[in-house]
Amino acid sequence: MTKINYVLPLALLVSGALQAEQSENPWYAGARIGGTHYSDFANGPAGVDKDDFGGGAFLGYNVSRWFALETGYTYLGDPDVNGSGSIEQQAIDLVGKFTWKTTDSLDVFAKAGGAYYFAEGQDGLNADDEGVVATAGLGVEYFFNQNVSTRLEYQYYHDIELEDTDWDTHFYGLSLVYAWGAAPMVMPMIAAPVIAQAVAEPEVIAEPIEIAPLSVELPFMFDSDELSQEYMQQLAPIAQHLLDYPQAQLFVVGHTDSRGSEAYNQKLSEQRAALVADYLANSYNIDKSRIIQEGRGELEPRANNETEEGRALNRRVTVFTPGLTIEQK
Repeated sequence: MTKINYVLPLALLVSGALQAEQSENPWYAGARIGGTHYSDFANGPAGVDKDDFGGGAFLGYNVSRWFALETGYTYLGDPDVNGSGSIEQQAIDLVGKFTWKTTDSLDVFAKAGGAYYFAEGQDGLNADDEGVVATAGLGVEYFFNQNVSTRLEYQYYHDIELEDTDWDTHFYGLSLVYAWGAAPMVMPMIAAPVIAQAVAEPEVIAEPIEIAPLSVELPFMFDSDELSQEYMQQLAPIAQHLLDYPQAQLFVVGHTDSRGSEAYNQKLSEQRAALVADYLANSYNIDKSRIIQEGRGELEPRANNETEEGRALNRRVTVFTPGLTIEQK
């Protein structure tokens, strides 16, 4: 009879989803300053100043890597009207922010939602108005590090009104953003051994045999799912281990750096894992049912993706066979 004690790391099974959430700061806040432009006056007076300055502050929450909810206050300027007064405009925004990550440091985003505006006559214009209007925007965001970034953005406010006059307001400006709240990285824990034990027979007296686990990491070039024969040869000890111990299983996990989209990197990591698994099965006649292959995409970096050295460490395939405890008659 044989008893097998699989020392299987919990990190290989459940850490992917946790590390994906920990890698992003969920909360962010910022301030913006720039200019405003006014257009498409309906029933409005002649001689309205079409440009002024604006600014504001905002708070956001990243629901996912591509979507955030954002609210804030924006001062939209105080344009002169015929030299007889001015119209001060303010807005409280609530928008959805949709982000496309183009590189490790640069995002492109779009915003859409609503704003509650306040339009108040000043210096002789004795009128005020308020209400809800549609708002939308576009911009780019550059990240200096995980916490600090800057935006160049444009935002449009449709049909702000004062009495019988309405117009469109355009804000354009520069923002400084600070993000926080990412959970600390949790080191993978080793799971308790899972023991499959047959009914012991009284005459079993042999000492158990401890078989050590084996692992190797194979590096990949950027955007590549090919591996040189030099690195393939590092798999020989693991392959021999599988041939010597038919009870042993093999785990093959592919990884990428963060350049490119998350979906593309997930597919590439699966291709890398499949390449290594197929090589072992075909070259050493190992049954594919003993090989568990998986792609983790960019979700489990070993190093910082903001440097070339870090990205090189993250482009890899981890090959692992657990240790065994074997008792024999």
